[in-house]
Amino acid sequence: MGRRAEARDHTRERILQATMQLHDEQGVAPTTLTQVARRAGVGPATVFRHFPTVNHLVQACGQHVWVEMRPPMPQDAAGVFAGIQSTRERLAKLIEELDDFYGRGALRLGLAGRDRELIPELHGFLTAVEGGVEALVREALAKSGAKEEEIQVAIALTGFPVWTALNRLALPRAELAAMKVRFLECAMRAVRPAHEPNN
Repeated sequence: MGRRAEARDHTRERILQATMQLHDEQGVAPTTLTQVARRAGVGPATVFRHFPTVNHLVQACGQHVWVEMRPPMPQDAAGVFAGIQSTRERLAKLIEELDDFYGRGALRLGLAGRDRELIPELHGFLTAVEGGVEALVREALAKSGAKEEEIQVAIALTGFPVWTALNRLALPRAELAAMKVRFLECAMRAVRPAHEPNN
């Protein structure tokens, strides 16, 4: 029984690895179970036995990808900024964390975003990612006195699409990171009422 279970787990892992390769090459929505079976070197019936639907397969792949990408987790947000007092330093730390995360996950985040509305599991995955990013932003601004409107602007400007656009600029990483901090500061000041001071 142990050998049989080991063989079953090995086959399941081959299927998952084949699926993730295909997802990386062509995206999630276009990938079929037939393609997965061919890439994994098994019959379609074997894929169906392990994963009765495409959604089951996408969900299992998402668990693997989550571990590889290590998205920010809301419960860890406070620890990221421990000992950092000034808002500018906290924003710099926020940008550093997001640069690292988005850098690890850029390919898969882009492909998942493209197919988000087609596959519910991708929507759930990206919603969880966005929740972690929002928690980081809120924690970064926790000592700043920022109002909700300012926080919402910061959340919007730290999303993956904006990061992707800014990273197309041909700037050294440190220079680009400093620019992102100034960008956030300026954008948050811009939504304050005219009578409020710009700190």
